[in-house]
Amino acid sequence: MKAAGFSLIEVLVATAVVAVGVASLAQLIVVSAHANRIAMTTSISLLLAEQKMEELLGDPGDPGDPRTESTQDHVDYLGPSGGSLGRTTISGPSGTPPLGTAYVCRWSIAPLPDSPGTAIVIQVSIAPWPDISGQTRLVSVKTRKGS
Repeated sequence: MKAAGFSLIEVLVATAVVAVGVASLAQLIVVSAHANRIAMTTSISLLLAEQKMEELLGDPGDPGDPRTESTQDHVDYLGPSGGSLGRTTISGPSGTPPLGTAYVCRWSIAPLPDSPGTAIVIQVSIAPWPDISGQTRLVSVKTRKGS
C-alpha cells in the first residue's frame, strides 16, 4: 500500500522551480529600483531647471542683478533638496563642487544673434552630481516688451 504524500524527487523539483522563480523576481526588483532612481533624479532635475528658468525669466531686480546684462557660464551647486550651496562663474572646465552637492546647474544669458538689442537667449542645464551625463536642458528666448 502506497502512503499519501510527495516523494523526495518531487519535493526537489518543486523547490528548484520555486528557487528559479524567486531569483528572477529578485533581478526584476533590482532593475526596477534602478529605473525608479533614474526617473526620480530626472524629475527632480527637470523641476530644478524649471525653477531656475522661471527665476531668470522674471523681471530683473537690482542693477547688480546678473539678468540685467549678458552673462555666460554661471554654475550653481545645489544640495539634495535643491538649496544653493554656492555659485561660480567659469571660463572653462569647472572646479570641484562643494561638499554635499547633488546637482550642478549651469546657466547663461546671451543676446539673440539675429536681434541683439531686443531679445536674449536663456539656457539652463541641470545635471546630477557626480554623474553629469544625464542632464536636463531648457532654452528660452525673451524679447523686450514693445512700448
